[in-house]
Amino acid sequence: MILRIKDLVTRFYTANGTVKAVNGISYSVDKSEIVGVVGESGSGKSVSMRSVMRILPEPPAKIEKGEIFFKGNDLLKLEEREIQSIRGKDIAMVFQDPMTSLNPVLTIGRQLTEVLIEHEKMNKNQAKERAIELLNWVGIPNPKLRINEYPHEFSGGMRQRAMIAMAIACNPSLLIADEPTTALDVTVQLQITELVKRLQRETGMAVIWITHDLGVIARIASRVMVMYAGYIVETASVKELYANPMHPYTIGLLRSLPRIDEKRDTRLISIPGQPPDLVSLPKGCPLADRCTYKTERCLEETPVLTEINKGHSVACWEKEKVIADKL
Repeated sequence: MILRIKDLVTRFYTANGTVKAVNGISYSVDKSEIVGVVGESGSGKSVSMRSVMRILPEPPAKIEKGEIFFKGNDLLKLEEREIQSIRGKDIAMVFQDPMTSLNPVLTIGRQLTEVLIEHEKMNKNQAKERAIELLNWVGIPNPKLRINEYPHEFSGGMRQRAMIAMAIACNPSLLIADEPTTALDVTVQLQITELVKRLQRETGMAVIWITHDLGVIARIASRVMVMYAGYIVETASVKELYANPMHPYTIGLLRSLPRIDEKRDTRLISIPGQPPDLVSLPKGCPLADRCTYKTERCLEETPVLTEINKGHSVACWEKEKVIADKL
């Protein structure tokens, strides 16, 4: 096990009230494992990972409680200088929009070599040679020439490849990919996911892949966690989750996707209603207002993530009804 998160709670204190962004989530990631985190916008996916990296702006953000153990050390108890030595070296992150993550006035080479000089203590010549190797490794043509170019001279896919090169420059043990293919077309999405899979195989790093796209998760991850309103509502292996979803929200997500094994006239079914307001999050199950299985208990008590099969857990008071409907 390389990462273990226990009862993580993150809040944002704003003028409009307290945003309950992450509400007591717990999970672990093993060495060399690719874990997918899926959910709609506002479900807490990115905030939970930025909590791990400790890159949330404080204030307004505050990690209220929890433990984040990485290689045995609780990241929440480390001083800023200690977390800086881990961030970018042992844990790296690739963000959704590389154009806002890359410095527009510095060359790609300058930004790559800074990482190597800071964390690997290389001199400028060593760092430049390593940067060229990294750009070649992630599939950027003519790296000796393109290392001197600026981010605006790269396409979206190339910029994302450059971001991945920076992320893996110091051979991290854990790579967090925060929706890195969202802004890219489908062909480039496939290239980026295949690139990360190849790099993971070659380096042995663990990967947490955040997305709202269940199709991407199916291609890259071995295990998936479904988040909703700051909670983990279901977790299982990818094969098990797609074949046997047990939470009403997961079932709704999968029903809203087109499938090639269904008839052409099969209608897609959307999830009714809207996600809850995280400032005034209702007590009980956060999905209750949108769920056809809700009971009085669902409105009063928040369900606990409970294992129903080996490696398959779900947070639902009415899971027996869900199971019965699927039979």
